[in-house]
Amino acid sequence: MTVTLVPAPLTLSAPPAPHRPDPLAVLGVPGEINLDHAASAPCARAAADAVAELLPWYASVHRGAGALSRRCTLAYERARQTVADFLGARPGDHVIFTRNTTDAVNLLARALPAGTTVVTFAGEHHANLLPWPRGSVRLPVPASPAEAVRALDAALRELRRVGPRSGGGASELPVLVAVTGASNMTGERWPVAELARAARRHDARILVDAAQLAPHAPVDLAALDVDYLALSGHKLYAPFGVGVLVGRGDWLDAAPPYLAGGGATSHVGAATHDVRWATGPARHEAGTPNLLGAVALAAVCAALGEADRDALHAREQALLTRLRNGLAALPHVVELRIFGPDAPRVGIVSFVVAGRDSAEVAAQLASTHRIGVRDGLFCAHPLARRLLVEAAARSGRRDLPPTALRASLGLGTTAAEVDALVSALAQPG
Repeated sequence: MTVTLVPAPLTLSAPPAPHRPDPLAVLGVPGEINLDHAASAPCARAAADAVAELLPWYASVHRGAGALSRRCTLAYERARQTVADFLGARPGDHVIFTRNTTDAVNLLARALPAGTTVVTFAGEHHANLLPWPRGSVRLPVPASPAEAVRALDAALRELRRVGPRSGGGASELPVLVAVTGASNMTGERWPVAELARAARRHDARILVDAAQLAPHAPVDLAALDVDYLALSGHKLYAPFGVGVLVGRGDWLDAAPPYLAGGGATSHVGAATHDVRWATGPARHEAGTPNLLGAVALAAVCAALGEADRDALHAREQALLTRLRNGLAALPHVVELRIFGPDAPRVGIVSFVVAGRDSAEVAAQLASTHRIGVRDGLFCAHPLARRLLVEAAARSGRRDLPPTALRASLGLGTTAAEVDALVSALAQPG
């Protein structure tokens, strides 16, 4: 008996693809529920990995000829370009790395041309209230986004009519409108594009504080037609001490350096004041820059740029609705708001527990339930006090505390964590 062996056909199967961790996964401590993203968001995997990869090469930026320094300089300038692309910067815009949003706004305040009038709303974070020069105009907190646009339009028209003149009929001196993209207290989104159009009608420039907006929604300077934008890395999942000011270069190049020192100069002579300052971002980035912060921020920007932002938005809005509905079902909890209950908002909710001190509630949530929230007036004291008074009037309660609680959501937040907060608040104090 003869047996003929027929070889089996050769099949080649590709090796399993290596597991790639989600760059937008966030680091955390098991068992701890972090609902305080609006103060400082947790670190994204993309930021941590970018820093870990660069650390062995860490060296000077713009200062050395060695391989390490050259690599770090390239990483720093690539980070600048990545951030510029993420934020829709235009040709001629400067991307200046700062410490945080507050630092970025202060930088622009120092760079304002002489005679500039700044127009803000009373609903701003202190970072967008306190840096501006005397003579600034602070508009009342509006009751709706449409009212904000009307109020700004009217204020700018009046400024142009009666403001100081530089030689013509109507006032020609610079005007800057400074507004938030999303409230750090309530998460409500401000009508940035409409406010920008109002500014354009009256030849004013506009700065957007995007600290709370950028982590939750795409922000594009060119599409919104805004002149300047400020944000913080620590709120955008890159907690390495970096912020950014992006915007038109003419005012920034004409202003004295924000900090005087190495890197901000193109020439220093023997005489005391024989100095020529650099133009471009370097003019306001004196000293050794925060390389790791810039690289971390750029890594998160790149990861968000490749993500499905619509899906992220839908997921966050579902969690936000779950949280707001849960709080609304608790008779002793009152939500704070600027606009109507259905106004667009990001994942931030401020509220009070009737009859209970907010600091004590926050402490109990942490000690008993391992839930972290924020309590206080959230560096927006004028707005917070107003909203607390309005909440008392709206609810008819006289036992609301003088400060509030804030729960803020983001990447990594789960429905179970939202439910845990609502359940904890439902328990007797």
